[in-house]
Amino acid sequence: MANQATPLEPLSPEVLDALRAADEAHAGELPIVEIKDLKMVFNIANEQLTNLKEYFIKIAKRELFYREFVALKNVSLNIYPGERYGLIGVNGSGKSTLLKCIAGVLEPTQGSVKCYGTMAPLIELGAGFDPELTARENTYLNGALLGYSKEFIDENFDQIIDFAEVRDFVDMPLKNYSSGMRARIAFAIATATTPDILVVDEALSVGDFMFKQKCETHISELVDGHGTTLLFVSHSTDQVRRVCNRAVWIDKGTERMVGDVDDVLDAYENSAKK
Repeated sequence: MANQATPLEPLSPEVLDALRAADEAHAGELPIVEIKDLKMVFNIANEQLTNLKEYFIKIAKRELFYREFVALKNVSLNIYPGERYGLIGVNGSGKSTLLKCIAGVLEPTQGSVKCYGTMAPLIELGAGFDPELTARENTYLNGALLGYSKEFIDENFDQIIDFAEVRDFVDMPLKNYSSGMRARIAFAIATATTPDILVVDEALSVGDFMFKQKCETHISELVDGHGTTLLFVSHSTDQVRRVCNRAVWIDKGTERMVGDVDDVLDAYENSAKK
């Protein structure tokens, strides 16, 4: 049986001040993403069970025990239209979990996440892809999962394939593609439309340098030309500096610092040197 959830921890004064300052700077403007007192708890079994029979026997005998892993605790943040937010932190800090809560992949244990407008999530590379199908077939499959109509994909198919630079391999099964080529297709499909919110989690960590530049340019066009709001996770602080203007530092599931991208990244990099 699961343990009782631990109470929420208060935000640090520094984070509270940064959040108030951001909201004051956008006085009268409605946020496009509202995150309030967000907590995400995962239950992890204390012992490894090899089959369903053992699992149900343990449940029947009331011998199935869990330990709680708190991935996020008391995260609160308002993100406004057109902002480019970088989420930074070490592995396991909760960045990807936060993005999945925003994208609706995970339902928070406590608190709430409200998003307004259309969203293009690029979280799990290759999610929704069938490796046995060709790039052509996967474009229609993945597009359907993102809510695109067949007519929309028909109209934009050439643009997607040309942006991904896989024209010569469009009828090859995806299982023969490199991770970089799959990332190209995933990015091209997700950005075929103009979303209000673009969620990108480590999608630009694979692939060649030239394509990364191409993706960054396209992201800038969406943000600057169409007002798209960006939520971006990358372990490359240089890339976050180039792409984002705001940042939130997540440390062990809590907000360590929120503010201007250079200020947050300087503090994050300095902490790593200590």
